[in-house]
Amino acid sequence: MRQKGGYGQFCPVAMASEVLCTRWTMLILREFCAGSTRFNELRKGVPRMSPTLLAKRLKELESAGVIERVSRKGSGAAEYHLTRSGEDLKQIVMGIGIWGQRWVETRVALDNLDPDLLMWDMRRFVDPAQLSKDKCTVQFQYSDLPPAKRYYWLVIENGQADMCSIDPGFEVDLYVHTDLRTMTAIWMGVTTVSKEIRDERLELIGPGDLCRSMQQWLGLSPFAKEEKLAS
Repeated sequence: MRQKGGYGQFCPVAMASEVLCTRWTMLILREFCAGSTRFNELRKGVPRMSPTLLAKRLKELESAGVIERVSRKGSGAAEYHLTRSGEDLKQIVMGIGIWGQRWVETRVALDNLDPDLLMWDMRRFVDPAQLSKDKCTVQFQYSDLPPAKRYYWLVIENGQADMCSIDPGFEVDLYVHTDLRTMTAIWMGVTTVSKEIRDERLELIGPGDLCRSMQQWLGLSPFAKEEKLAS
């Protein structure tokens, strides 16, 4: 599919850019690579994108043969899945993320804070195998956010994790008190749980084993292991 106002070049880089380099498209592809298949799941991964623009981008990717729209059996609700062409983009999306982790200045990255996206990302990569119990509820309190956005809950049960911005009503096993920048830095691999506790920017209230293993069960960003490189 050739985009209007394209580059007008036969170069494969130019042709691919006409499909992939429109605003938000790479972030939508990131969500597909992370396993999202439904419209509302995609919206949670790009919370600042309007639903109208998301729908438009999905149609463009479908027209380009990158994704396909299918109906779920029983409900008939729509799901979106990567095609063979889309699956081939996974290594490209990961490569861009690795480059960003290595070369984009940390201060710049940490100026773009978003609690909804952070919690959605953490939910996806929690490692329940590192927990000592089958069901666990963790409450996060971000001291620098307004009361309406201050509290989030991770509910981990039967190997699955769910994120709530409204109290789910379960007994809390672990309380995490910190600020959004600190938690984002931990998630990105810029710092560690133990260091932030020592520097008194992170407080954990709960059973000792749950506190000690937080660095492991939190999972961290898939790019966290990449070392920062000097430009």
